[in-house]
Amino acid sequence: MGLLHRHHDDGGSKYRMREKVFAIGDDFWIENDSGERQFKVNGKALRVRNTLVLEDASGQELFSIQEKKLHIHDTMEIERGGHTVATVKKALISPLRERFSIEVEGGKEMEAKGNVVDHEYKVERDGEKVAEVSKRWFRVRDTYGIEVASDQDDALILAVAVCVDQMSHD
Repeated sequence: MGLLHRHHDDGGSKYRMREKVFAIGDDFWIENDSGERQFKVNGKALRVRNTLVLEDASGQELFSIQEKKLHIHDTMEIERGGHTVATVKKALISPLRERFSIEVEGGKEMEAKGNVVDHEYKVERDGEKVAEVSKRWFRVRDTYGIEVASDQDDALILAVAVCVDQMSHD
């Protein structure tokens, strides 16, 4: 039984995340739509800067996520092997709709837009949907789903979703 009920399916991946649990020092699992643990977000509190680390199920570090405090707009960087691979910036549109720009190193910029606080938004690149985030797919409180298009880097998209969640609840 799948958790994300959709009438159409492009063969992409579907994940389940809990909301508002990104406290530094906390760890949590991102599960696939079968309830299997796929990725772990590890809240490393012992570093100089607050860092979240996205790991695969075996504990291999995929990305580290760090908030940049010296920027005018909220900004978080996603790093792989010490190199920045994406920068997520918050750009407020209105009290109910927010937009985040995602600059990807060596790739085309993405944008997250919609009702971010309520976890109802899309991530797009050149107007094409690369991921959708929604709470409507679940009856469980404090849980939302992320559907990632089949030709995307799932771990990177999930790291972006962690950044968006972190910045929208600060």
